[in-house]
Amino acid sequence: MARSLDGLVFVPVADQAPGQVGRQTRFAYHEQDGRVWAEYAGGDVVRGHLVGTRTGEDSIDFRYVQLRLDGSTASGHCTSRVTELPDGRLRLEETWTWESQAGSGTSVVEEPLD
Repeated sequence: MARSLDGLVFVPVADQAPGQVGRQTRFAYHEQDGRVWAEYAGGDVVRGHLVGTRTGEDSIDFRYVQLRLDGSTASGHCTSRVTELPDGRLRLEETWTWESQAGSGTSVVEEPLD
């Protein structure tokens, strides 16, 4: 059985471009009956939300929207693969595409060590 994301906090392992999530961003995840949602903030992001679904044990598909420090908004689509690290923490390996602007990429978030 897959470990639930409900109540877990994730942090990026590296900074992205300005105006995007970075190492100061914190994601608070929730999960219930295959539905996944999270709130996030920190760094250049004042407030962000994501909503989606989890299929199987290791696949998440979601949309995200965020408000940035400069007052702009942005939205996009992301798929994530859930993996477990050797120490038991969870990692999300993400492939994302902006829908409100040009750009796409990959990123990784993990449960923090502390």
